[in-house]
Parts: sequence; structure tokens; C-alpha cells
Amino acid sequence: MATAIWLLVIVPISVMSAPYAAVVMDARSGKILHSRNANTRLHPASLTKMMTLYVVFEAIRHGEITEDTLVKISRNASREPPSKLGLKAGQKIKLRYLIRAAAVKSANDAATALGEAISGSEEAFANRMTRTAKRLGMTQTTFKNAHGLTAKGHLSTAHDMTILGRHLLYDYNQYYNLFSRRTTTIGKRKIANTNRRLLANYKGADGIKTGYTRAAGFNLVASAERGRERIIATVFGGRSTSSRNARVAELLNMGFKRAPTNVAVIKPRRPAYPNPGKAAAHASITHPTVSAVKTSLRPKLRPFGLGGDDKDTMQNTILAALNSVQMPDTLEGSAQDLSSMYAGDTRNKPAPLSMYNNTDQTGLAENVSDDDPIVLEVVTRISTSGGRHWGINVGNYRSRGAAEAVLLRTVLSELGTLEGSLRKVVTQKTGFDANFYGMTREAAALACRRLTARKQTCSTIGPS
Repeated sequence: MATAIWLLVIVPISVMSAPYAAVVMDARSGKILHSRNANTRLHPASLTKMMTLYVVFEAIRHGEITEDTLVKISRNASREPPSKLGLKAGQKIKLRYLIRAAAVKSANDAATALGEAISGSEEAFANRMTRTAKRLGMTQTTFKNAHGLTAKGHLSTAHDMTILGRHLLYDYNQYYNLFSRRTTTIGKRKIANTNRRLLANYKGADGIKTGYTRAAGFNLVASAERGRERIIATVFGGRSTSSRNARVAELLNMGFKRAPTNVAVIKPRRPAYPNPGKAAAHASITHPTVSAVKTSLRPKLRPFGLGGDDKDTMQNTILAALNSVQMPDTLEGSAQDLSSMYAGDTRNKPAPLSMYNNTDQTGLAENVSDDDPIVLEVVTRISTSGGRHWGINVGNYRSRGAAEAVLLRTVLSELGTLEGSLRKVVTQKTGFDANFYGMTREAAALACRRLTARKQTCSTIGPS
């Protein structure tokens, strides 16, 4: 009996002994409105997952991986202690669901799986997290894992975590709504947000992340918006969920009281994206190499019009290619509508398109307006000024028709980076090369990274 009583007593004492730290920031300007022990290195607990998700969002943005990538769960990930989703070793699950589980449920197995999917191992991913922290100005932060369970040297500060919260808000705003969801679904399963109490009880609260371990206490980075004002408050070392939430509410109130109403929003500068081949030596994604061509491949101008037989052949080729493309859920209109437009038939106008601009392409964000539709159009001539002397090759094919079909499928699946480029089939001794021209070097490299992530052949073509 004495032993049982001793165990009951030691838990709250360990929580109470966790050091306290706090920061209040005006998110619009980055100005600190209040701080206490702000630069003391402490255990961040699951606040760690904010950086895990930041790195994942960065990888998606730069084409290293996609939300629809199927991630195979490792034994290491499946064995992580709770809080967890309950993933099984060998199970395959889409990256988008791992993101939801890490952001909303704070699932440790999902966080580890995300890290392994991006960098190949949790250790390599933790190193990348630390490098990313330094690029964001989080000078006192070192990560050792993707989930935040206590580990030697895995430390951060209230000030650094506030910086990270602000970057999440502004750098990847299209994903930010994840942190305000009180519940979300993963397949048929419904999971609850670990921060749902503050979200429900504090006016204007819309995120960001909770954390708890015995060594850390009850941690929270919270953000709230009222009118033109937005405040971020961070607490380390809370004694319980309720007392921590009460303290965060006090700090947010302090922030709204001290922050001026009219302040220009000065977004933090998004850090430069490092070459994954150098910055992440263990990354599992293969990136294309840059090579220069020996001769300048300038495409010939196409005839102004097509004869009856040629036009029918072209229409059939385009329609076949379009029908083979799995159109994104956000594309409205049929393949027949689009093929009519590409074939020059103006009788059937395509439905408005509202995709890729201001959206995360996952269904996680809902801030896309149909007031600004994207309209597909055929580019027959393009300027090579402004450094647009680069291109990409997406394979060599036995027939011209096959190459043209691949070019069409590719441009439809990668509108964001190939918009404005010129499609060209180049006859070679080995077959027909499917090429895009009229791109900058950066655009060509980005397009190849994104296509390679979807397992499509791609290499860059440099200027002569």
C-alpha cells in the first residue's frame, strides 16, 4: 500500500518540477510582447511535431513527395508509444492521413512514419529538422526524433517554438486549418484534436499544438485572431491541461491588450530551400541531374491550320490522352470538354478550373475561390528571354503519337510548373523524345523533382 501511495505522489511532483517558460508575440510583426525564461532550453514534447510537419510541407511544396504517396509503415514506427494511431508494420497509408494524425491527434507513430518517408530514417529526418530550425532562426533548438518523446539533447525554447508557430502560420497557411480542427477523419475513423478545449473555449483560437511528457510538463503553442489582431502565446512547463490552458488564455488576453490595432503584417521570410542532395544525404528521393545539350533544339513553327484528316488524327490523339489521365478532384468539366478546347473547337467551352492556386491539393484547405479560374490555353510560341533557355525530357518513345500523348498527360498533371512551356517531339535515332522547352533553370529542376516523385522519367535539358 505504501508503494502505491508513493507512485501516486511522484507523478504530480515530476510534472510540477518541469521549468516554466512563456512568450507572447504579435504575429503580424513578430514583436515580443511578454517573455519569461524565453531562451531557456527545455523539453518541447509534442511541440516537436510542428517542425515535423513544417519539413513535410516543405518537401511537398518542392516536389520531394506528394500527399497521395503511399507510405509503408516500418516496425520502428509501429512500435512508438502512445499517443498513437495504431499503425501496423507493413501497412500502407497515404501521406495525407499521416499528416492529419500528427497534427490533430499528435500521433507518435504517424510522426515517425512521416520522417522515414521523407529522409529514409528517423535519425536523418531529425538532422534535417535541426538544419531547418537553424534556417528559421531557431538558434537554441536541436531535434533527435520526429515525435518529441524525451531524448538526450532534444531541446528547444519558448522563443524558438513561437518563431516556428509564426512560420507555420504564414509559410504554409494552406495547411494551417488542420490545427484548428476539433476532429478529423482518417479513412472511416474519426479522431479528436488534443487542443479541442482551448479551441472551444477561447474566442478566436485557431491552433496550434499541444505537448506533454513528464520531463516537459504541459506545453502549448496557441494562436488566436480577433479583428485585425493576431497573437501567438507559448507556455512550457504547465502543471495540468486545465491550468496550462488558463495560463495561455491569460497570455493571449495580455497580447490583445498590449498589441496595437493597426499594424502592418510583415510576414517572416521563408527560408531558402537547400538542395536535398546536399542538405539531406540520406533522402530517399532521386533527383534529376542537369545536363547540357550539344546543339540548340529550336522547334519549328507549326502550320497555321490542319487539314481534315490531320485534324481528326490530332483530335483522336488528344482525346485518347485525356481519357487516360486521372483528372484531379478539383477539376470541373469532362475530358471531352478539354479535348475540344485543345483541338480548337470553340463550341464547347470548358468549365472553370479552380486548382493549385492557394490550395494544398489535399482537401485539407478550403480557401480556393472560383472567382479566379485557371483557364487552359494552347501555347504556340514562347519567348526565350529572361533565362527561359531550359527544358525537360520526359522519355523516349517508339512513335510520335505516344510521345505526344505523354506530353499532354504530363502537362495536365503538372500545370503548376509547366504552364507557359512549349511541348515538342524531337526525332532521334532511338525513337521520339518528349520534351518541354522555354523554361528557367529553376522551373525545369522543380518540374523534374515533382515528376520524379510521381515515378515519371524526367531529366533537365540545358541551353547550348
